[in-house]
Formats: sequence, structure tokens, C-alpha cells
Amino acid sequence: MASSLKVAVIGGDGIGPEVVNAALEVLDAAAPGCQLAVERQDFPFSATHFIETGHVLDDADIAELRKFDAIFLGAVGGQPNDPRLAGGVIEKGILLRLRFELDQYVNLRPVTLYPGIDTPLKGKTSEHIDFICVRENTEDLYCGLGGIVRKDTPQEVSNQTMVATRFGAERCIRYAFELARTRKRKHLTLVHKTNVLTFAGDTWHRTFQAVAKEYPDVATGYHHVDACCMYMVAKPEVYDVIVVPNMFGDIITDLGAAIAGGMGIASSGNLNPDGVAPSMFEPVHGSAPDIAGQNIANPIAAIDSLGLLLRETGRIKHVPAAVKCGEQIGAAVKKVTPKFAGKNLDRSGYGTKEIAQMVIAAL
Repeated sequence: MASSLKVAVIGGDGIGPEVVNAALEVLDAAAPGCQLAVERQDFPFSATHFIETGHVLDDADIAELRKFDAIFLGAVGGQPNDPRLAGGVIEKGILLRLRFELDQYVNLRPVTLYPGIDTPLKGKTSEHIDFICVRENTEDLYCGLGGIVRKDTPQEVSNQTMVATRFGAERCIRYAFELARTRKRKHLTLVHKTNVLTFAGDTWHRTFQAVAKEYPDVATGYHHVDACCMYMVAKPEVYDVIVVPNMFGDIITDLGAAIAGGMGIASSGNLNPDGVAPSMFEPVHGSAPDIAGQNIANPIAAIDSLGLLLRETGRIKHVPAAVKCGEQIGAAVKKVTPKFAGKNLDRSGYGTKEIAQMVIAAL
């Protein structure tokens, strides 16, 4: 059985390299005890690299990244309103291109309230906030179908098309059912807007009902996306696993991060569950250039994303040592988070490197 992984590391911009380095220190401390060998290679893709060289990401870069088992990303993005980055050149050229080219069709976003972390929801605890969002990651409005005519005139017209295929919906829904089957509650909720989006919504809903017949052990439900937002705030305990199309998923997963303590602690994975291309893992927060280089960024989200990388890649690639290592890092994070009680997670008062050492000690 394999006991090694190859990981491509993209530190990115702003605080990205800092939190990535902190997470890699934790990995270096944890891996030997799990008998896991990790081969790493750094790549420069970022807003800074684009500004300096004019290079974003090309076919040769994608081919090189395909050689790895997983990609670990810090954060990309430059200063707000920088005209050199207009039009989403970095978001489209790096993040979306990697998701589409590597067919990372599942965006996995755990929503778990960790010990010691404050939630803005009165009276809610970790017993109430513990679910996972499975967001379809390669279709919907993000396909970029559409355009603008008569731009900058009073007659300007723009449109953007929501794309839903049976194939894309089914593979995401099936992944969500498999995930729900592994959890204690075994419950899966489809979130869409079928009362208005009667075509795309119908494809998703009929596919969901068809796949559900193959999983009689998993209970199911359906919520419109607006109702889901209300439930996530008022009664988050109704959710166990959520499956949702791309655009709505982009919105509700940030709401999920907010109720679980904020972007500063949220991890995520862009998965190719079939293992034919690497999955990519990243903290949800941005590059935060205003606090970069000051050793004050909280690396917990990056460390937790690295734990997620090890667990999910280990399962996909059948590397038990990686799963074990990821579980140990996840457990160590939960031992450290009580130290942040009552603090601002983004600027907790602890240094970036100090927090990494706290997690290492907790191992």
C-alpha cells in the first residue's frame, strides 16, 4: 500500500505564502509519525507573478500539475481595484481554470463549529452546527456562456446562461449520497430554486430523486435556496449534508463559514473524486494584503485545509497513512481552537508561526 504523496504548492499572494508555510511546518511534524512521505514542489502562480511576467497559467503548467496527487493553495489576489487585475484575470485564469481543466467537480466545504470558536447565532453550539456542503464546481453560471452587446450605451444588453447537465448533476449528487452514507445521521438535502428555475431546477430535482432510489439508507429533503439561508441561521441543526449547484453553493457556503466562526477558520477542497487529476485544497479566506508579512495572519484555515487534503487525497489515492495524518492534524486543530475564545480569528493576538507551533504541540 502506498505511503507517499506528491503535492504541488502554490503559496500565492499576500498572506498566502505565510499561512502555507505554517501549515507545511505542521505537516513536517506530523508526517513521520504516520510513516507518510510527502514530496513537494513550489509553483509561482499568483497575481504578483502575473504582474511581473504577464503569465497566468498555460497548457504546459496544467500538464505539469497533473503529475501531482494534490494541489495546496494559499490564496491569490492582489490589491483591490488594481486595474492590472481587472476582469477577474486571476480568479478566472488560475482558480476557475484549474477547477475546470482538472475536472474538480465537487467543492467540499465543511461547516463545523470548533471548540472555543464563537458563532453569531445565539444559543447555538457545535451540536447544532456540524454539516458539509457539496457544491457542484464546474457548471452553472460559471461556464461563462453569454455576452454583452451595445456596451456602454443606453441600449446595453447582457446575458449569462445557467448550465445544468444530467451528467454534471448526477455525479455531484452521487458523491453527496456516498458522503451522507458515511455520516451518523445519513441525511442529504438538495438545495435549489425549482419554483423559479424550472428547467435547470427540474434537471437537478429529477436526478436527485432518481439517484435517491439507490440509497434507501439515506434520508432526503429539499429546500429552496432562500429557505436554506433562513434555516442555516435559525436552525442549522436541520442539515447534515447539503448538495447544491455552483452559484447557490458559492453563496451558502460563505454563509456557512460565517456561522462557524468566519472565513478565518474555513477550509475547502476542490475535488476530482475519480482520482484522474489532482484535487486542490485551500483556505477560504483571501490574500489579505493589508496584513501580509506581519506574522499576524491566523493559519488555522490553511492548516485545517491541509488536514482535509491529506484525508481526502488519502481516500481517493488509497494512501491510509495520509488519511491517518490528516485526522491527526484535524484533531490537533480542535485542541488549539479553544485558545481563540473571545478573540478575532483573523487577528487573534497570536503570531502565525506561534499558532503553527501550538498545533504541532497539540499533535
